[in-house]
Amino acid sequence: MANPRTLRIDLASPRPVYEQIVSGLRALLVANEFKPGEQLPTVRRLAIDLGVHHNTVAESYRVLADEGWLDLRRGRGALVLDRRNPKPDTNAKHRFGRHLEELIAKAIADGVSRAAIADHMSAITQRLSKTS
Repeated sequence: MANPRTLRIDLASPRPVYEQIVSGLRALLVANEFKPGEQLPTVRRLAIDLGVHHNTVAESYRVLADEGWLDLRRGRGALVLDRRNPKPDTNAKHRFGRHLEELIAKAIADGVSRAAIADHMSAITQRLSKTS
């Protein structure tokens, strides 16, 4: 079985690598794979592991810190913060709907059935809800 903390990126993807790292780490954080107070790998260590420049990882960590997931301090690294009660964002629901619509439209255009999309969404929601 694969390590649940495994972060994968696709260097051939048109999506920026830092966004892939942010999304992957955010999914791990939402799934409670990292506990509040736990330290994430150093920027240098994760950059080496992923084969990317350390500035790319540093930018990803800054984005997650801005979202309230991480506490970044020089010399101390990135510590996971307790986000059980995230700050409400009035535009979050709208942004989510827009992104979800784009993703579903792409999946349908790629031939994924509507039933498969619904099944995947349900399974992911259940998996992430178990950890919150």
